[in-house]
Order: sequence, then structure tokens, then C-alpha cells
Amino acid sequence: MPDPTTTSAAGAATPVGLPDFGSPSAGGAAPSAIGLLSDVSLQVRIELGRTKMLVEDVLKLNPDSVVELDKAAGDPVDIYVNGRRIARGEVLVLNENFCVRVSEILEPLEG
Repeated sequence: MPDPTTTSAAGAATPVGLPDFGSPSAGGAAPSAIGLLSDVSLQVRIELGRTKMLVEDVLKLNPDSVVELDKAAGDPVDIYVNGRRIARGEVLVLNENFCVRVSEILEPLEG
């Protein structure tokens, strides 16, 4: 991160005044602007694996069918938000329900 100083005509470094982004504003506004997004709906998808099937085979599926995926049991699963992969996690069973524990947040793509 660059040093927040400027150089004057005499060559001396003087600090540049920057706002304090880490604390709430003094005007009594909401403590965090992220709170404005608390009721925004997002589509979250957990991808356990993938497979390719012919339409003929899909039509033969029934409640007892087993579909083989391209991942082994215990492999990390991909977590997507609004179609973008953002994290990886592991499938767990908690109180007889399946859940996913986030184990890695992926770096955002530049561009």
C-alpha cells in the first residue's frame, strides 16, 4: 500500500488527510453501510459434482437411481453465489441434516 504522504515544494513529506474508514461516522449514521444489504436476496448453489448423461438415461431415472458424479466422497464442494464461484467447503451432517462448512474463500478475479 502506498505511503499516504505528499512531497511539498521544499521536498519535505507532509501527511495527506484520509477519512477513518474503520469507525462509524460521527454524524450518527448506521454503524455499517453493509447493513443496507442485509435484506438483499442472493442465489446460493452448492455443487457436489457433475456428470454428463444422455436424454435417454435421464428419462430412465427414478427415486432409487444412483447418478455417479465426477468427485469422490470427501472432496471439497464448490459454493456459488449468483452464478460466481466464491468459496469451497466440505459436506457435514449436523443433527441429521446435511450442511456445508466453508473451508476456503476464493480470491476475486481481477478484470
